[in-house]
Amino acid sequence: MKNIMKMFVALFVVGIILPSCDKKNNENSSLSPEHKKALEQVSQDRRAGMEFLIKYMPDRDREELSADYLLEHVNLAYEARNAHDWAKNIPEEIFLNDVLPYASFNEKRESWRRDFRDRFSKYVNNSQTLEEAVRAINENAKEELEVIYSTERPKPDQAPQESMSCGLASCTGLSVLLVDAFRSVGIPARIAGTPNWTQKQGNHNWVEVWIDGVWYFTEYYFDDLDQAWFLNDAGQANPNDKKYWIYATSFKPTSDSVHFPLVWDLDIQYVNAENVTDRYISIYKEKNEEEKAKLDGKAKVEIKMFKDNVCSQIGDNRVSEEVQVFDKDGNLQGEGVTSAPEEDMNKILTMYLAKNKIYNLRYKNSSGKLKVEELNISEDKYNIVLFFNE
Repeated sequence: MKNIMKMFVALFVVGIILPSCDKKNNENSSLSPEHKKALEQVSQDRRAGMEFLIKYMPDRDREELSADYLLEHVNLAYEARNAHDWAKNIPEEIFLNDVLPYASFNEKRESWRRDFRDRFSKYVNNSQTLEEAVRAINENAKEELEVIYSTERPKPDQAPQESMSCGLASCTGLSVLLVDAFRSVGIPARIAGTPNWTQKQGNHNWVEVWIDGVWYFTEYYFDDLDQAWFLNDAGQANPNDKKYWIYATSFKPTSDSVHFPLVWDLDIQYVNAENVTDRYISIYKEKNEEEKAKLDGKAKVEIKMFKDNVCSQIGDNRVSEEVQVFDKDGNLQGEGVTSAPEEDMNKILTMYLAKNKIYNLRYKNSSGKLKVEELNISEDKYNIVLFFNE
């Protein structure tokens, strides 16, 4: 009886083990030679990352990417993760989906990670927290990469080196640059955007960063976290119509199988995404209440500066110059810098000034001469246009 029981247990175990071995062999047999090589050469502590990329990569990458390419991205991503305590503490699922990936959209697959880590690690070496690291990258990306916003860029879906070689990029190209800068030092980042605004024509893409369990939005032209010119438009998104949703990229498929619509090629369906529309509507409502508080007895004053009044509404005619506003007693009431040509046309210097008062607006023109404009504030909103060459 005892021998019969032993035989039964042995057969039972074989019956369990063999199918699992067969399954593993079947999975391995479907791998390309390059994928097998990558899995063989990656260290055991980084194997989960390699398996993640191979499992969820688009079919186009499955056919094209070499083992060396994948190994470089995986090894450098793990090195960045191990370099700082704030990076080590990022949850595994966030690291895999939002630090490790080598691309965001359909951009050319480049080996950007080593160059970007060399460029950006110096900015985060003294960061004690993830938020400090985020701000350090955001505040230095533009100067480090020397790429400016321009509709004259060669194409919308530029990879990092493509943007850096010409020095120009659209909002999409700038977002790719910033996401890769964040990821290169171990910061979780992804691209967010909408294919269509509800209140006006056009689309826009920007960046989100993960800090201690919360996703915050930011841009290449940094103001602050969860603060950007487009929030008013994003807050008007229509949650009932996919054309007007706010999307956030994901390397692996999301639970509701959403895809990020790429306006330059709507046939592409392999960019996975999360629908984050409701979050932006919620943030907008909260910020809108804050703005209402700012407007209590005050006027919203938007200030633009152009070179001259010949073609003042052309973006390339804009001038970035410091502007200060004083009351009649000489007390500073507001200051800031007007938007530069390379910044988004919707980004405007804004101040909130008490109504029924007279102010002096001051700036220096192209000759260095101090110019003074008198503002008699009595209405709710003003659009002030200044000319630098006068």
